[in-house]
Amino acid sequence: MDGNFRVVVAGGGRVGRRAAHMLDDRGHDVVVVERDSERADALSDDYVATVIEGDATRPDILEQVGLDRADVVAALTSQTGTNLAICMMVRELSPDTQTVVRTERESGEEFDRFVDEVIFPERAGARAAVNAIEPDVSALEDVTGELDILEVHVADGAPVAGKSLDEVALPHGSLVVSDAAGDMLAGPETVLHPGESYIVAVEPTVVDEVMNLFRG
Repeated sequence: MDGNFRVVVAGGGRVGRRAAHMLDDRGHDVVVVERDSERADALSDDYVATVIEGDATRPDILEQVGLDRADVVAALTSQTGTNLAICMMVRELSPDTQTVVRTERESGEEFDRFVDEVIFPERAGARAAVNAIEPDVSALEDVTGELDILEVHVADGAPVAGKSLDEVALPHGSLVVSDAAGDMLAGPETVLHPGESYIVAVEPTVVDEVMNLFRG
């Protein structure tokens, strides 16, 4: 899934709010549905997403988000049953929209026939949710601090595609760490081949700019 896309996050709690921030940093169009008015107001004040106050298990609320334009719906409330109900409703209303469900416990394969991706954030946190939503860019889970270490896919036609690092003007605060093979450090001669992935260290303030260079 290359380029920027529209993500609906159901649930604006700890995981949903952090996921919304990360997706916004990467340049995506984010909509958050949250039933609690105080949480909804706090999310609105963050200016990272369009916020709809309401219950995402209600079809009339889901229809307000514009499912026909949504690429992914991620149900990230704290209740597994609620999340599963939301995703199953999305599949009925908009079969082409990808679904991601948060569970309270590791579920094995029992939900696989109902949703596209299952995540267990108590083990991996909000980064796991974003990785499931956006498979072409994966954040490494065990990095501390604010620096993002990403495995980034180079899209066909992206500004960096087919160019060596000495030909690419990456923004200050970003660094390509390894080549596509992952067995040696990247250097000025490293070519960013379309269809390949690279490990990139990025400061939060320039994530969006780096994603635009790699995805177009």
